[in-house]
Amino acid sequence: MAFDYSKYLRNDKMPHIWCPGCGNGIAMKSLIRAIDALGYKKEETVIISGIGCSGRISGYLDFNTLHTTHGRPLTFATGIKLANPKLNVIVVSGDGDCAAIGGNHFIHACRRNIDITLIIFNNYIYGMTGGQHSPTTPSGSYSTTTPHRNIDPQFDLSKLAIGAGATFVARETTYNIFALDKVVIEAFKHKGFSVVEVMVGCPIYYGRKNGFKSAFSLLDWQRKNAIRMERAQSMKPEELEGKFTTGILHRREVPEYTQLYYTLTESFEKSVDKVSMERE
Repeated sequence: MAFDYSKYLRNDKMPHIWCPGCGNGIAMKSLIRAIDALGYKKEETVIISGIGCSGRISGYLDFNTLHTTHGRPLTFATGIKLANPKLNVIVVSGDGDCAAIGGNHFIHACRRNIDITLIIFNNYIYGMTGGQHSPTTPSGSYSTTTPHRNIDPQFDLSKLAIGAGATFVARETTYNIFALDKVVIEAFKHKGFSVVEVMVGCPIYYGRKNGFKSAFSLLDWQRKNAIRMERAQSMKPEELEGKFTTGILHRREVPEYTQLYYTLTESFEKSVDKVSMERE
């Protein structure tokens, strides 16, 4: 029996406005399948997005959703999780939304280790606003704002997340959907701040300017350049040049932020009550 995506969608918002061949739809369906596999209830799940092509996801998914300001979905998510730690809080953000204007929020969410899952749709470009280069645009690539090639160094978002303190970091492609489903499920199950970087193709603004003749050619590029973490560990640096690793890149267990916060507040309340009783 075919999977019924419609029960998780706001079907009155369909058809979506993503471009033909965009990888966002593939990533969204993986997100839906992971939610379904874990049996998350709609009323206990909050999905927050910012501005950009990825930001449309909060309008398409039929959960408690927030479509927030540019670069700020993690701040809204932090407030929601602190207000009600029992909720499943998921943030979807693009590479520009997350790493440029939202970069500071990203690194501090990582260091706090609050129990939120951040799914980054990384398509190497600002898609919705006209194809400007983003922090993840590869050096040497073309965009509307780098018509003579990009000279900026490229951000590695997964390495940034690990360095900032995220306790679960994974990267997958929209080519390998079975592996993508697995890492999203593992990210949801992890108690702490989890990051899944999803390599999604933008055939219109990135692909056409950089020699990719079709959406399929972007998927084929992912297939040829994605190296499983296990294999990468035995490869030489020169063999990994121009490639990227996929799979679960980092995982560790440390105390989660909301648990520390509520333990602190309960301790403070008890000390206040004790002082009050002594004064009486």
